[in-house]
Amino acid sequence: MVAAAQKIIISGYYGFRNSGDEAVLQSILNALRKQSEAAGITLTPVVLSIDPEWTTATYGVESVHRMKLGEVRKAISESAGLISGGGSLLQDVTGSKTIPYYLAIIKLAQWMGKPTFIYAQGIGPVNRKLFHPLIKSVFRKCAYVSVRDEQSRQLLQSMGLGEDKIDVVPDPVMGLTLPEDIASEKQDAGSGIMESAVADEAILQSGPYTVGISVRFWEQSRKELDALAEGLVKAAAELPLHLRFLPFHHSADNDASHYVMQKLGQDVEELGGSVSICEDALHPLRMLREVGQCQAMIGMRLHSLIYAAGRRVPLMGVSYDPKIDHFLDRIGCQPVGSTAGLEGDRVAAGLLELLKSGEAWKREREPLIASLVEEAEAPARQIAQYFRRKG
Repeated sequence: MVAAAQKIIISGYYGFRNSGDEAVLQSILNALRKQSEAAGITLTPVVLSIDPEWTTATYGVESVHRMKLGEVRKAISESAGLISGGGSLLQDVTGSKTIPYYLAIIKLAQWMGKPTFIYAQGIGPVNRKLFHPLIKSVFRKCAYVSVRDEQSRQLLQSMGLGEDKIDVVPDPVMGLTLPEDIASEKQDAGSGIMESAVADEAILQSGPYTVGISVRFWEQSRKELDALAEGLVKAAAELPLHLRFLPFHHSADNDASHYVMQKLGQDVEELGGSVSICEDALHPLRMLREVGQCQAMIGMRLHSLIYAAGRRVPLMGVSYDPKIDHFLDRIGCQPVGSTAGLEGDRVAAGLLELLKSGEAWKREREPLIASLVEEAEAPARQIAQYFRRKG
């Protein structure tokens, strides 16, 4: 006998055309489908989105407007439970309304007697201490809590949440794959990283080398973007480069990308290279494919770095937030610099080193990356098993 389908609400920063958050949603949907099938149950997702029509068209799932309380309440009442995450939902850097919104959604489900699940969230920074007891109160009543890094776990512990209540798991996007390579991805990745160091020299003979670049506005002076442009020109003077700008958050990152492109001017072309931008990769799988075609990735956006790691593309991160440092640490990397003190010379040197020793970079980090990919579906597995036991 096949169990009846059960609706499950997914709450997050969805429908805003942010490629990283959309990738989180795609990853959660994929993992829930796979793990619920393995558990012999059917979970039907209903996504809370700022643009439900677009979300439905993009992912083929039911969607409800996240700001229409009546619709949200009705959807939750008809569901079997609610997932909050992933992403950096509970932080107050971007404003004071973010945390109350996401906690209110979880609390509403709890009031209705629905099980709630925290899915691989990055918690913090939470600078307003008044939020600490609120987060603790809501999380204590969750059926399952998982966070994407050790620092998030420690922050929740400092708020009074018990260690045994919290799982540390990778970001969901680490498990994201392209449809055409699901069957062969492990084989392809394995063969690629087992090449000898001689392969690096062969790559350097072929050029030009496509370098993916994900930037965002952060410093008001734009000094970090100026330094990045300076470093890219210096690297282009040493090797033929195709600089491929990949905006992850439309349209703000499009503007940041064009700012750097204007700073580059004609310098890269005069050195024998080229510059382009991909402004229409709204679907996460399209962006994942773009990143996978690069020989190196320079990223400010967290998910640009996660995409690159998942596709085994040598990467270099620019830190503007602790979450960048935390992820880089998990794959044995350090940021090339922070937005407050980025240096063009270090950018150029770091990029040239990535291109010259890319295969060695992959070999060294493959065990770490493979482990993160394997663990990325752990929250979906836990949720599926929860409903299997209840059924």
